[in-house]
Amino acid sequence: MSTMFGARVPFYKLQGCGNDFVAIDNRVLRLPKELMAEWARRICPRAFGVGADGLFFLELAAPGSGADVAWHFYNADGSRAEMCGNASRCAGRLIHALGIAGERHVLLTDAGPVAIAVDPEAGLVKVQLTAAKHLALDTKLSVQGRETVVHFVNTGVPHAVILVEKADEVDVAGIGRAVRFHEHFAPAGTNVNFVEVADKSRTLMRTYERGVEAETYACGTGACAVHVVLQALGLAGDELANTTTGGEVLTTSLEGGRVFLKGAAELTFTGEINAPALGLPLP
Repeated sequence: MSTMFGARVPFYKLQGCGNDFVAIDNRVLRLPKELMAEWARRICPRAFGVGADGLFFLELAAPGSGADVAWHFYNADGSRAEMCGNASRCAGRLIHALGIAGERHVLLTDAGPVAIAVDPEAGLVKVQLTAAKHLALDTKLSVQGRETVVHFVNTGVPHAVILVEKADEVDVAGIGRAVRFHEHFAPAGTNVNFVEVADKSRTLMRTYERGVEAETYACGTGACAVHVVLQALGLAGDELANTTTGGEVLTTSLEGGRVFLKGAAELTFTGEINAPALGLPLP
């Protein structure tokens, strides 16, 4: 890295419905995996770093993996995540923009391969997530001294889903944190989605994200989790428009047991990271 970039590392900033990420092309940087978590912890803080909900490194997938590109994805706190729906859409947009792969390609994540279709003219990306698993409905938990009905499903990462009457009145930070760290979900914890059902085709949703440890403007795997849970409860059809905290709409669809996520993904800017200023460990 020192001979090619000196102390400056090129990066890309992308956002999908307000969920924002820093991306680094690791085909060139070749940062070893053991340093990546620390890079996420130093780059993602909004006051002292670039600012993002997460960071991912892109590199070519190994031959025989069944994928075109592989990523290493980290939350803002440096924890490695198996999957992130909005980040995978952003990755797909960047992979196509950089010419690494075509409009249709496969991204290898820790949760498994994710099929991606990019519509560059519309600025939309559709991803097929890995199969939903561990669906558990109507679990009653004590949360902040109250009995709360919590549904659960893993759509690449774990998600709790709580139905509410008024999404805009929920204490997402307080209740979300209490559920995220609840002993029922230990030791891994869970993301937490609060959902107001408008009808069988529309929801309002807010998400407390594990690893970010705060409410985010959107969550792709969370929108998919909401859809899986609502359909299991008889409250949703095969397609659902989920309005997120940022006011954007994430469209989810369930097709023959497969889970799809579609929405906008934008490359907002590019730049160079001054590695010494952020105290980034170098190989």
